[in-house]
Amino acid sequence: MCGIAGMVGKGDVSHELYDALTLLQHRGQDAAGMVTCDGDRLNLRKRNGLVQDVFRQDHMDRLKGNMGIAHVRYPTAGTSSSAEAQPMYVNSPFGICLAHNGNLTNANELNEDLFRSDRRHINTNSDSEVLLNVFAHELQAVSSLRTSPDEIFQAISRVHQRAVGAYSVVSLITGYGIVGFRDPFGIRPLVYGKRESSKGVEYMIASESVALSVLGFELVADVKPGEAVYIESDGHIHTRQCTPAVVYSPCIFEYVYLARPDSVIDEISVYKARLKMGEKLADKILRLYPDNDIDVVIPIPDTSCTAALPMAHRLEVKYREGLVKNRYIGRTFIMPGQAQRKKSVRRKLSPIELEFRGKNVLLVDDSIVRGTTSKQIVQMAREAGANRVYLASAAPPVRYPNVYGIDMPSATEFVAHGHTVEEIAEYIGVDWLVYQDLEDLVECAAGINSSIDRFDCSIFDGQYVTGNVGDEYFDRIESLRNDSAKAQDPGNAEVIELHNQG
Repeated sequence: MCGIAGMVGKGDVSHELYDALTLLQHRGQDAAGMVTCDGDRLNLRKRNGLVQDVFRQDHMDRLKGNMGIAHVRYPTAGTSSSAEAQPMYVNSPFGICLAHNGNLTNANELNEDLFRSDRRHINTNSDSEVLLNVFAHELQAVSSLRTSPDEIFQAISRVHQRAVGAYSVVSLITGYGIVGFRDPFGIRPLVYGKRESSKGVEYMIASESVALSVLGFELVADVKPGEAVYIESDGHIHTRQCTPAVVYSPCIFEYVYLARPDSVIDEISVYKARLKMGEKLADKILRLYPDNDIDVVIPIPDTSCTAALPMAHRLEVKYREGLVKNRYIGRTFIMPGQAQRKKSVRRKLSPIELEFRGKNVLLVDDSIVRGTTSKQIVQMAREAGANRVYLASAAPPVRYPNVYGIDMPSATEFVAHGHTVEEIAEYIGVDWLVYQDLEDLVECAAGINSSIDRFDCSIFDGQYVTGNVGDEYFDRIESLRNDSAKAQDPGNAEVIELHNQG
């Protein structure tokens, strides 16, 4: 899970891309980067840290150009080293930069092909660098001295033939324009929009629609599975279906946790889907515990707040925000290391004792992955004086590794792995625990957009839509993505000028 954005404007775009990254910060807090194109010169700034820490005024002053792409990183493949911050750059052909959200499941095989057949060297462990070089090689194979939209789309078609996995991409071709494309399953999101200015029409591509709407862009459409959008430096836009969509399969976890509630992804309102999750979960609680003694529903902020409100209404009990969140602590789920996640929970949340003391409390969370955060929060609730503590998860049990860009590499890390709901409840320390049923979760999103063939629910059901993963792959990604592999390397990357010699 990363956040990407690209823009072609009528003036310098760096400040707009900076704002887009702040709106996408929830998708990655490990590193940030931006590259802009000013004529035939690229200006690049990237390093580890939050957006507000990576970009200072002197950096912004040097990020000149009317088009650019930007990225916030959440480490899955590779490490959290600043050497793997994005966008990444390759000088041939033309000078290409690329930012990527997702994960290639055949990155090792592609790396071999790039070395043996394409004579290209990969300098990091990042599958994004692999994808960049595949795109560069294919564009070089089909393009003339000055490339055209047809040649760019042809190159992307060839990328689809080689790359397997989840990938939403924005790429900048020096002097030409930016292109956004999405894998044939549409696993990770990508949208684009336009904005009328006094000088003409400007375009932006981004991971979520909120980056467009807040900045005054009108949402045009989602980039469809296998589709590409190419925006020339002068603002002309071209779209093409570069490969047939195999099975339209967006990731269901985007609606559970990853995306902001004010985003619309694949024509599905994230907010509306989460409201439905709360209603479905309340119905299940009423079936299982018709004579429940719940006094109050308290969400574990922030993602579960939307689902908890209709739950309280349907259960006919009070809704209270009894846990106060420190806004200056990042999302613990996407922190690169279990020790860091555990240490941050009590710094991030504190209970309002008045809402817990002497009450039977139903805590609501969006999902339960490792269980360590839930266990600490339940302990906090009891210390605050709760009489009984129940827990409801808006998502089903997470039992299988994720291979499409979410940091869930090992099933053994999951509290639900090999355990019953009763055993999980005992470990977490709650009096009872209720999970959302998978069919209900799917219905919450599918009922809003029936054109979607299916959702990627692999972390819940173990069915991987790309079909090329097995035990050997799981062993490999676990070794690459465990906590010890993510040793921090702050780095010291500065703004770099990359001059294209033509």
